[in-house]
Amino acid sequence: MAGPAALAKGERTLRGGVVGVAAQAQPTSNHAPRALLVACGKEPQLSRDMEELEELVRAAGAHPVGRVVQHLDRPDAALYLGRGKAEELRDLAVLQRAQLVVADDELSPVQRRNLEKLVGVPVLDRTHVILDIFARRARSREGKLQVELAQLTYLLPRLLGWGQTLSRLGGGIGTRGPGETKLEADRRRIRNRIAQLRRELEQVRRHRQQLRRGRASLELPVVVLVGYTNSGKSTLLNAMTGASVSARDRPFETLDPTVRKASLVDGMECLMADTVGFIRKLPAHLVAAFRATLEEVAEADLLVHVVDASSPDAETQMGAVFETLEAIGAAGRPMVLAFNKMDRAEPNRLRALLDAYPGSVAISALYGTNLDALRQAIAARLPEQAAPVEAYTPRSSRAWTRTSPRSPGKATLTM
Repeated sequence: MAGPAALAKGERTLRGGVVGVAAQAQPTSNHAPRALLVACGKEPQLSRDMEELEELVRAAGAHPVGRVVQHLDRPDAALYLGRGKAEELRDLAVLQRAQLVVADDELSPVQRRNLEKLVGVPVLDRTHVILDIFARRARSREGKLQVELAQLTYLLPRLLGWGQTLSRLGGGIGTRGPGETKLEADRRRIRNRIAQLRRELEQVRRHRQQLRRGRASLELPVVVLVGYTNSGKSTLLNAMTGASVSARDRPFETLDPTVRKASLVDGMECLMADTVGFIRKLPAHLVAAFRATLEEVAEADLLVHVVDASSPDAETQMGAVFETLEAIGAAGRPMVLAFNKMDRAEPNRLRALLDAYPGSVAISALYGTNLDALRQAIAARLPEQAAPVEAYTPRSSRAWTRTSPRSPGKATLTM
């Protein structure tokens, strides 16, 4: 399957990622590209935003070498930064031998083009970096389809003025009409590919619905782990179910949902699912592209919101998760709050969080601390499960029991 289009100068592509962009700018470099980070906003959130952007850039394979911040109520419409601060960024890029600039917000085509022209190195935005990380993490066919759809949806409105034409997306040979411009042909190929991806993902969505119906026949409630990226959801799934999902300490380690059976208390069981992590400023088209996956969240019997209690930004991260749940129609689902990483959290801060959110539970998924309390909290919020009782009845009796077809005369009653 051919990759998405070239983004700007040379043959830089979204699929090529952050490293590919810098390699095209300075192809002699054999090391991680040097990146300058830039953001505008207000303190104290601005500093936290830059810390998160640095983590994302590292996850995308680049090496942050400096930061430029400007305290603005809103980004400049033309340059993202004010003219003076943008010139300061240009000078710092030369001093630090930067190979690219990464902005913390999603840039408009005009902002990106103007800033790149002034600074003289490729300019990426937060959304581009997130898409690059998703492309690196995608393993299943479903994940790759969803990431490609998000990439192309992001790219389509940014074609004008981005320089080189698209790499061929396949199926376009001989289809260009007379007099059609290169830009029009590029747009048409992207739209055709987007339509094809949406058809394929609709098939994926129907397949997932069939899987959910199959799981419903087990008569086990479904519990879905949600939370900010890198909050420990996969580690918790492994601890609760014995699964072996990759749980490395890096953003967006898990893209594809994993479902396993988990034991709770008093013989109760549930199906527990891990999902893709959420993040502040999560692009809307990325949420839309992952619709098939995120429907698992919207149809869950219970959500376990896993929060990194060791993060000084925990409540802001919780707010970002709640916003995303609202966007996918899952805001009204029953929920248990699990404050994870209690082994690393400051004790007074952890106590303040538990007091602020009655019914929440402090845990350490890594060390298995307090998981029994979490099991009890989950069981208490789930619908009561019927306790199976075996009884022998006459074959003709149908008024108050259903005879098992596998064992005539033996019935399973629920009490």
